[in-house]
Amino acid sequence: MSMINAYDPKATNGVGTREQAMIARRQKLLGPAYRLFYANPVHLVRGEGVWLYDPDGNAYLDVYNNVASVGHCHPHVVAALARQAATLNTHTRYLNPVILDYAEKLLGYFPEPLGHVMFTCTGSEANDLAFRVARSHTGGTGFIVTQLAYHGVTVAISEMSPSLGSHVTLGAHVRTVPAPDLYRGGPGVAERLAADVRAAIADMRAHGITPAALLVDTIFSSDGVFADPAGFLAPAVAAIREAGGLFIADEVQPGFGRTGEAMWGFQRHGLVPDIVTMGKPMGNGHPIAAMVSRPDILARFGEATRYFNTFGGNPVSCAVGQAVLEVIEGEGLVENARTTGAFLAAGLRKLAERHALIGDVRGAGLFVGVELVTDRATKAPATAETARLVNGLRERRVLISAAGPHANILKIRPPLVFRQEHAEHFLAAVDAVLGEIGGG
Repeated sequence: MSMINAYDPKATNGVGTREQAMIARRQKLLGPAYRLFYANPVHLVRGEGVWLYDPDGNAYLDVYNNVASVGHCHPHVVAALARQAATLNTHTRYLNPVILDYAEKLLGYFPEPLGHVMFTCTGSEANDLAFRVARSHTGGTGFIVTQLAYHGVTVAISEMSPSLGSHVTLGAHVRTVPAPDLYRGGPGVAERLAADVRAAIADMRAHGITPAALLVDTIFSSDGVFADPAGFLAPAVAAIREAGGLFIADEVQPGFGRTGEAMWGFQRHGLVPDIVTMGKPMGNGHPIAAMVSRPDILARFGEATRYFNTFGGNPVSCAVGQAVLEVIEGEGLVENARTTGAFLAAGLRKLAERHALIGDVRGAGLFVGVELVTDRATKAPATAETARLVNGLRERRVLISAAGPHANILKIRPPLVFRQEHAEHFLAAVDAVLGEIGGG
């Protein structure tokens, strides 16, 4: 799974001489563990809005990078970063109003029971902190995740991230449940997911493990993007709570208005989580992340643990986070995610009338999954064709990637400043490349 849309260093066809030299230098300096996207890796030097630029001035439409949530190099965010960096940057053991102003504004977007926020640098750290807090509060150690989930790269969280591949062993305390797949599983998603969670809890108990939490990305992005029907998460959450565990909503990818209906993915399901984690988009690419929790859940952890994160919650990061929220509000980006996302999904469904490779279009707001199949009746995954489409789009300077157990689901999550004209550009490119691929 970790090799989805990865460059193969053994195949250099199409890679320019300049880029081949950079790849060799990169391998020499950075070692073998890093991966590059695309059969022909992209060399980028600048970004602005929804566009990324190579050294020759060619513009690439970014339809993938949710991290730059309010657009690459947004001037309001850049100005806030520079202004605070020129004023003060230090840690949270000194009094400073910037973290408090940001915390008040951020918590204002959450339901009232969620009253405390702790800052980290990455989503992995936020989930690792949630892991520790959930164990402290419940006394349990058992965690439930979906079968192709991704939650981070720390030792504890990588053991709960099966999408990292079979070389990363799941923890003995971890149980997986199938993703809530309406396309392949049909109606009854809510009931199936709740039954699977109950079965996982029963198996934990049979092995002497006390449940601590159900941890899910509320758009199920690595599993293949599953958003509907709205509300399907509620019975599964009820099941973990009945067992004494917590519900942790991982909002790193669906959060900050991406789903178009509300600020957070969990709100589509009518839920109030016990803990929420977030990262990447909250700093528009600057490394800031956070965990939000009910105060009673944090109480025992705070009494027993002396927690400190040198860079988590520093004034520069908090100023950046505040600026991102101001842009989301000032430019109406949650509404834009709803309207542009609807336009994009409708356009993709129209393409499906001409291209039989498109089996399903799903998602919410500006997080859309497109599942490609070689046969709509059997729903056989079109893995090779998806790779051809992703790389064909790259050659047309449109950036996208894939997800899912068979790497046959387009993962579409552009910056929130993506507008209708950008969607039209993307749709035209998809139409052209699918026409070249054939199969429908």
